[in-house]
Amino acid sequence: MKARFLMIIILMLVFSLIFPACTDNWGNNQRNTKYEGEFTAMVWNVQNLFDGEETGTEYADFREANGWTREKYQARLLSISQAILGIMPGIKPGSKTGVKPQVPDIIGLLEVENSNILADLAQGHLSEHGFVETFFGRVPGMATGAGVLSRLPLAEAIVHSITVNGETSQRPMLEVHVEAGGELLVFFLCHWKSKLGGDDATEYLRRASSRIVNRRVLELREEKPGVPVIIMGDLNINHDEFFRRGSSVITALMPDNEVAAATALPGYLLPGYLLPGYLLPRALDFLVLSNEKPPRTEYFDTSVPALYSAWENELQDGSYYFRDNWETIDHILLTQELFDQKAWDFESIHVLNIPPFVNSNATPNSYNQRTGFGLSDHLPLVLVLKLAD
Repeated sequence: MKARFLMIIILMLVFSLIFPACTDNWGNNQRNTKYEGEFTAMVWNVQNLFDGEETGTEYADFREANGWTREKYQARLLSISQAILGIMPGIKPGSKTGVKPQVPDIIGLLEVENSNILADLAQGHLSEHGFVETFFGRVPGMATGAGVLSRLPLAEAIVHSITVNGETSQRPMLEVHVEAGGELLVFFLCHWKSKLGGDDATEYLRRASSRIVNRRVLELREEKPGVPVIIMGDLNINHDEFFRRGSSVITALMPDNEVAAATALPGYLLPGYLLPGYLLPRALDFLVLSNEKPPRTEYFDTSVPALYSAWENELQDGSYYFRDNWETIDHILLTQELFDQKAWDFESIHVLNIPPFVNSNATPNSYNQRTGFGLSDHLPLVLVLKLAD
């Protein structure tokens, strides 16, 4: 490790709080890939990935007194790395046995204890695949945070967080800029507030997180016109949450739907026309999802960013199994720039509902810290981009 430094940049809309971030860089060599003109990104909630060093912030099950050891941690690193190394032949059509795995170019991991774990992955079982940089953020005192492993140097890395009415979101959002094939890509890695405490009681924190994303998407369109933005992570909200909750509650993710628009924007009259004063304070409280390519808004004002969601199109069932039902709380959302055939373009997206990520019941192969078996209670999502001709 040649350099290690602390990056803390705060984007706050209501109150401010400082959060730690750590970036590690092992060189500036470009990736060595056999799939030229292709870029892959993966996001995965790895379900409480703790190391073997006890610091006091760990969950009780991951302390020495309850049987957690350095050896169990090393075994988890091995199983997670092996799963990552094997994914590309499993999702690429026409792949043959014996094809050398192509690991994703950028990996977003959630529920990771610290930056040392990212370094252990990059310099350990994944070391032959050229992960030259990592970036990590965690709220002080919290058990886990979010981290990025990249096979390309990060051109920029930012931590975003928010405090509302004295309550701080438990996990920050990471924003990383990567230049690939001479073109810039911007990623947001998110782990939004869970529904613990009640759907309605916690919605305001998820909406506050979506407000940050909306604001940054609009700012980036001004600062870096034409640059694609990818929002990925465990948002703890289904893509169809608005309908699941009776089409009467403003949720952090809203469909481009006439009822949703009328619910979210009381001043809404016709597409493209809003009464003065309604658009700015209300529309930035949620993300508008579209299932069209490129994404667009038909019922919301055109100035509201539309994001493509692959659920119900390329993606089926879900990524998380809860109370005998699938949920679509893990997301990769794309801006319209990934469909303009100018630089990086959308190629495909996959939910990895294949072994070893699923068990014999075809549900997520959850990790059991007592037995050491399993991977995670979430399935990973993988996005494939291609360079336009």
